[in-house]
Amino acid sequence: MKNLSPRHVQMEEARRLGVPAGWYSTKISGTFVSGPHASEADCLLKIAQMNARPSTTVANGEEVAAVAPLDEGQTG
Repeated sequence: MKNLSPRHVQMEEARRLGVPAGWYSTKISGTFVSGPHASEADCLLKIAQMNARPSTTVANGEEVAAVAPLDEGQTG
């Protein structure tokens, strides 16, 4: 996932959107991808994790992507 940026949603906007206040990773279009996160640093960490290339392994002579499980309680 590329071109994600952190965005802080304060209480008033959160109520209007029907989401908890906090930091969200968003697409250029403004669509929330993950969150809420407790801090901008946590949000940036999640963005970095989503932007990381998946590792690959070889199984039966074919390259297979290894996908890490999401942290419990996280969306995305």
